[in-house]
Amino acid sequence: MARRLNPILPLSGLTEHRGGAAVSRSKRMGSARSGRGGGGGAGKLTPAEEELLHRQALAMAIHQHLDAGGSMSRRIDAGGSMSRRIGPGSTSSRRRGDLPDSVTGAKAVQIVLENLETKKIVLVHGEGFGAWCWYKTISLLEEAGLDPIALDLTGSGIDNADTNSIATLADYSKPLIDYLNKLPENEKVILVGHSCGGASVSYALEQCPQKISKAVFLTATMVKDGQRPFDVFSEELASADVFLQESQLLIYGNGKDKPPTGLMFDKQQIKGLYFNTSPSKDTVLAAVSMRPIPLAPIMEKLSLTPENYGTVPRYFIQTLDDRMLSPDVQEKLVRENPPDGIFKIKGGDHCPFFSKPQSLNKILLEIAQIQAPTTLLPSKAQTEAIEVTEGKTEEVKTEKSS
Repeated sequence: MARRLNPILPLSGLTEHRGGAAVSRSKRMGSARSGRGGGGGAGKLTPAEEELLHRQALAMAIHQHLDAGGSMSRRIDAGGSMSRRIGPGSTSSRRRGDLPDSVTGAKAVQIVLENLETKKIVLVHGEGFGAWCWYKTISLLEEAGLDPIALDLTGSGIDNADTNSIATLADYSKPLIDYLNKLPENEKVILVGHSCGGASVSYALEQCPQKISKAVFLTATMVKDGQRPFDVFSEELASADVFLQESQLLIYGNGKDKPPTGLMFDKQQIKGLYFNTSPSKDTVLAAVSMRPIPLAPIMEKLSLTPENYGTVPRYFIQTLDDRMLSPDVQEKLVRENPPDGIFKIKGGDHCPFFSKPQSLNKILLEIAQIQAPTTLLPSKAQTEAIEVTEGKTEEVKTEKSS
């Protein structure tokens, strides 16, 4: 396992992107250097190449296809800044190197749409991200015939709320809860939460369990009752008290004499912690699009009950090259709060929607097709863990506490 970078380092600002102005599109780079980037073996880019990547990332980040509710449109047309949609195995609109993935060339997942409980998949971003980060996942899920939608949580993406004003997890998760409450009476969705977005998914399970068919935690903070999302990281960062006293990542939006309101990693920390195997252009996209992380939601203890939270099947997707939420911490999460299924992505960093999009897509399609059990599975002695590796899928058995 790669060593984690120490996040308690001096803070330097990130350029914030609000997605308002038009940005001219540039030609795709023809060199191999534009294909796979972000990994340790990538060569150093020239200033001209860095500028081109930056312009490409800005073009991707323009939210021309966002509706009035702050969600990313499911339709990405050829005239938009995200180029044409592609499916597994297609190379018509992107070079294969642009989508480095552990299942490239693998047999596509066969999906029978009429057997699905729901086709609607709601994608919930993690800390600092927005709906923009799911652009590859949206394209691949659409190609399979599903109905994905990505939401901006409060103060994220192009939501214009001030990050420093977010005081509770309820405030932060309001766009998700509002969306679920507006669904037709008998309609359900599959929720997918990334990183600290797992807290918003857990909160939604408690608030609207009747609207959720399945919950998927993508290397996410799958907390227990009475636990804070920050507690998941506390062993590697420090205790909350120490972190709040010593961290130079903190933002004091209401003044130094008031409690901190947010935090932000600098550009190099983000690259090392989140994107160690992601393509360079996605790293640049994140660098210009990520916003400060509201602190209150990740410091709040969740109240989760068996009657609500406990009635919805949960699945956890582990990423085995993750430096932000290490494989050891992920294993601890599934041990202490056992889900109904475990999936693993080899070679995936903390953001597999960038680093391993087709592996992630394959797993989401498999989860979508899992039939609802007559009873939930927490008492089962074992659960299947599907490990996605190069060109094949292997089933392994993982012991699960009763």
